[in-house]
Amino acid sequence: MTVQATSPKKEHNGLRTLSTILLVAFFTVLAILIIIPLWALLLGTFKGGAELFISGLNLSIQPEKLHLKAWKYLFTGVMSDGTYGPHDYFLWYKNSLMIVAIQGVLTLLASSWVAYGFSKYNFKGKNVLFLCVLLVMMIPLEILMLPMYTQINAMGLRNSYAGVMLPFLVNMSAVFFFKQFLEGVPNDLLDAGRVDGCTEYGIFVRIIMPIMLPAFASMAVMVCMGAWNSLLWPLLVISSMDKYTIPLGLNTLFTPYGNNYDLMITGSCFAILPLLILYLLAQKFIVEGMTAGAVKG
Repeated sequence: MTVQATSPKKEHNGLRTLSTILLVAFFTVLAILIIIPLWALLLGTFKGGAELFISGLNLSIQPEKLHLKAWKYLFTGVMSDGTYGPHDYFLWYKNSLMIVAIQGVLTLLASSWVAYGFSKYNFKGKNVLFLCVLLVMMIPLEILMLPMYTQINAMGLRNSYAGVMLPFLVNMSAVFFFKQFLEGVPNDLLDAGRVDGCTEYGIFVRIIMPIMLPAFASMAVMVCMGAWNSLLWPLLVISSMDKYTIPLGLNTLFTPYGNNYDLMITGSCFAILPLLILYLLAQKFIVEGMTAGAVKG
């Protein structure tokens, strides 16, 4: 009687197949858990405010209760009774897009400059200054708001977009992330640029910035998402309704006399689109940018 030994190759293939099945099952469950709240949010845009107040967001579908009144008001300003109400949603949308675009570009540039200096240059007090960067990352924004507001007010930037953006143009998390990314860029590239007669600014623009594109794409999603969703700081700085952003504008729908849940949920659902588009455009760079600084050399 002979006993046939199992081939190591077959065992390896079996384990590989089992691990693949488990991974697929895990990520399928994870995707469902992520999609369910988004689906409930989308369904809520077709329901009335009274129903949302009573039942909240849920997955039940009752065709006779679904309507497009909130979407119609959102895009046209026409209320359910045919009259025109205040219609500032797209003004808030334009304000948010402008702030995100300007703050996103300037934050990426300024943060990458600071990170480049920390990573590729040696100067007195470098370690102390970088320690300050790490300390600022640990301080909650709420603690910094009072001195920030005092400074912005003294500079005459209250109730302006500059006052909203200026304190966040150098993002400490972005500085740390970019520094770790640049640690993996060999200094020989910089020396080669200097030999070719490139200036220090030219080295950053022509050599470093193209290499940092994956890092820029990864951090752009986080920076823009933070600027788009920011509520507390713009609430302190901006006082004119014509300068409101999406979070501030939607916040005005909560009043002591009634809450427009249907319009708020519809506006929130439509507000997701810019971040979703940005993520889809940058997704091929995100994994590369997140992992590039993990291994040096």
